Amino acid sequence: MSNGREYPRAYERPVARPTRAAEAEVRRSNAAVPVAVAVVIVGLYLGQYTFLAPGVLGVVLLVSGFSFLSTRLNPLSPHFYLTRKPSWAAVGAVFLGALGLLAYAYSLLPAGTRIPPL
Repeated sequence: MSNGREYPRAYERPVARPTRAAEAEVRRSNAAVPVAVAVVIVGLYLGQYTFLAPGVLGVVLLVSGFSFLSTRLNPLSPHFYLTRKPSWAAVGAVFLGALGLLAYAYSLLPAGTRIPPL
């Protein structure tokens, strides 16, 4: 019988806590996806006028994608430092947008243009 007293802490039911994998997934952000989509749309629009704009924006997205992989620095955000790491889907969207813009810029090159080897 408990006599109305509290049980000692050793006898309490353990509180279910989420696993570390679930906590890590909750802490990741998808905020880079709309920014990447907006940059791709702007690059496609500016590609009507010059082939340099999609190329430059593609390189910016590529650098941002590598920055997402290495640290939490984000050159596209106004605060420049993310409070949460981007999700893998967001990193994939940034890389996919970068490769799409670079391919589009390459397709816009004039026919006789030769790209020098690196």
